[in-house]
Order: sequence, then structure tokens, then C-alpha cells
Amino acid sequence: MKAVPVPGIAGAWLFEPTPHVDARGFFSRTFDREVVASVGIDPDGFAQDSLSRSVKGVVRGMHLRSGAGESKLVRCSYGEVFDVVVDLRPGSPTFRNTEYFRLSGDTQVTVYVPAGCAHGFQALTEPADVSYRIDRPHDPSEDVTIAFDDPDLAIPWPLPVTLTSDRDRSAPSLAEVLRTLR
Repeated sequence: MKAVPVPGIAGAWLFEPTPHVDARGFFSRTFDREVVASVGIDPDGFAQDSLSRSVKGVVRGMHLRSGAGESKLVRCSYGEVFDVVVDLRPGSPTFRNTEYFRLSGDTQVTVYVPAGCAHGFQALTEPADVSYRIDRPHDPSEDVTIAFDDPDLAIPWPLPVTLTSDRDRSAPSLAEVLRTLR
């Protein structure tokens, strides 16, 4: 497994595994504490693993946490997703930068999303499973959501958006959220 820095988001990383492929399929290490630690991330700092399953076209996001924020490792374990990270840390050298990734069960690449960055994805396959390793327990009172279709974000979702949660549909604009985060 190797760690590759994400140029547009300070502190974000891609972890690219080396799958072992044979006639049966493949075997892949999806987390390696030594590789994670080698880039300054505390591998013991994660508190919770979660999994979402989405149907094709679903958008989940854009989400982040208030307060201390939330760092996470995100991987598509089955299917494929269009993944988005937006740096919303006012003091960051990459503040308001956006990066896009295609994560898939075939590659098992993991993206590290630093605290203070918004994250979301669109399922490109039927279904798409996304695994999250999160650095602190979920507290719904700290949930922050930004409109996935906000023109200031201008996210080029590759498919028509088929379904979102009520929370995502009624989310405020990026400008409104930035006023509350400062």
C-alpha cells in the first residue's frame, strides 16, 4: 500500500493498495497502520466504522461536522462512486478547493478526508457500498450539511441525481454554512 498526497486539499491523502489477483479474484489490504502513521495520521485515533449502501444516482452529501470536525477514511468497497472533498478550513492554504475521485470496489483506494472538509458522493453503480472509518463517535447535533447542488460548489455530478435524503434536499447554501463555521 502506498500513500499519495492529494494536491488540491492540504492534509488529504489517497491510500492505494496493491491487490493480489489470481483466478479466484483478488485479496487486498484496505488499511495499514504503518502506512497511515507514516503520513502523520494517528491510526489509533479512529473510533467508529460505518457502511452505507446506495442505489445508482443517489447523492449523499455534502456533509461535515462542526466543533472539532471529523476526519475520516472513505473507501468504496463495492461498486463505484464519484467522491467529492471540499476544503472548508478558513486557515487552510487550500481553503475552498474541491477535489473529485472515482472510488471503486475494484481498486479499493481509500481517501483520507481531514477534519473541516465537506464530503459527499454519488453512486455510479447499482448498488455502491461506501465504508467510513471515522475519528470520533457520531454526534447528530454537530452535523452540518451543504446543498449538493449549490452553484458556488458547481459539483459536476456525473449522473442525474435520483434520490437524496430530506436533510440533503433542504440543506443551506455554501455561503450560509461558511458564515456559521467562522
